[in-house]
Amino acid sequence: MISTAHAQTAGGAQQGDPFFSFFIIIGMFVLMYFLMIRPQQKRAKEHKQMVDGLQKGDEVVAMGMIGKITKVGDGYIGLDVGDGHVLHLQKQAVSTLLPKGTFNDVVK
Repeated sequence: MISTAHAQTAGGAQQGDPFFSFFIIIGMFVLMYFLMIRPQQKRAKEHKQMVDGLQKGDEVVAMGMIGKITKVGDGYIGLDVGDGHVLHLQKQAVSTLLPKGTFNDVVK
């Protein structure tokens, strides 16, 4: 009455082209480079150029404080934050170079 059931093998999982998989992985790395790594390198390069170009009298934002540079050394700057208070900070702490006259407008 009941015949013996034989297990049938499925057609098997189809293997994709290994070169196609390789190109997809390479494509993801290229995409990550252009979306994440390259913009960060560009920002770092611009920041380094700004820090290297700092001069006495420049008005900057450093660590959230606005001030005028009074002294520039090899790795440090003197930052006048108002009322004759001068802070000595690392050049790398400078985040933004402000237009001339901004510090005077803020201190008033």
